[in-house]
Amino acid sequence: MRLKFLIKISIFSLLFVSISYGQVEDIQLKNVSDTILNPKRVLKISDPFDGVKTMQKLFPGKIYNLSDHNTFISWNCKSCKPSSFTDVNEVEGDQLFPYGSGVATRLLANIDYSDSKENQFKLLFFNHSYYDADGLQTGRFSGGLIGVAKFAKNGNIWEMRSFQPAVAAFGAFSQAPKPKLVEIGEDQFAFTLLHVNGGAGGPFEGYLYLVAGFEGKYQSILEVPQYQLTNVASINISGFYTVVNDNTKKHFRDIIIKTKGSFDKAAQANDEFEAPIPDEIAAMAKTKKSFNFEIERRFSFKGKSYKMIDKPIVKFTNVK
Repeated sequence: MRLKFLIKISIFSLLFVSISYGQVEDIQLKNVSDTILNPKRVLKISDPFDGVKTMQKLFPGKIYNLSDHNTFISWNCKSCKPSSFTDVNEVEGDQLFPYGSGVATRLLANIDYSDSKENQFKLLFFNHSYYDADGLQTGRFSGGLIGVAKFAKNGNIWEMRSFQPAVAAFGAFSQAPKPKLVEIGEDQFAFTLLHVNGGAGGPFEGYLYLVAGFEGKYQSILEVPQYQLTNVASINISGFYTVVNDNTKKHFRDIIIKTKGSFDKAAQANDEFEAPIPDEIAAMAKTKKSFNFEIERRFSFKGKSYKMIDKPIVKFTNVK
């Protein structure tokens, strides 16, 4: 189970408390119809496109503008039938959405892009979290549940082409990471998410996820563990990815993941908790005092998701 080491170092549930001046108003819930979850909804927005106003048309609850840029819509749907969505933390289980206690929906990102024919599109991302009377987002091991709407420009009108109220939950403290657009094929766009979590004082381990439209819905089709590692003295890891465009694949092109880092055995004495060491460098970490490393992995789309092909390529430098 990913994040298994977190359970050992965090017996009690850790809460994140954000104190902002002026946030004294109790947040009220507005009941909405279950039609808001209909993926076939029709919505047209006149230019200029306003992300927050568009979000409120999709989730017509009560909007709040608190301090520290804390803008969200508070709503509840008593007639909605909750569905289960994956929370990649795998600590507190799946999320049942819409939440029975109510929902806070925030604008996560508004991404513009164009295809090769100069058609213009927008991807509007939402972050759903549990209702909180103070407008806070809490729960270290609860991810923010992402929703997405895609719009295409037709003259001066933005027409919604697809709508998926919820996909999956990523991140910590009910806050999903910002998605990044990536072209994985000819006019085939997806987005990546860097999911990072960890216990207080322990390693923060990052996973890379690729989410794309597949089989009629957005879903995660690639998970890369040990993409990032921070908050530990003895080892650090940072990753980046590239899409292979060698004209052999029109869609779902191969993806190369490279992770770079360094290891220092002496610094392990300063680690409050044991850090996970990638298998590719484990043997070297047992016999050497310090070194830098680079691990290259290649992933290819197989059936319904990306799988690693071939053996990882590992390079060591500054070995002592």
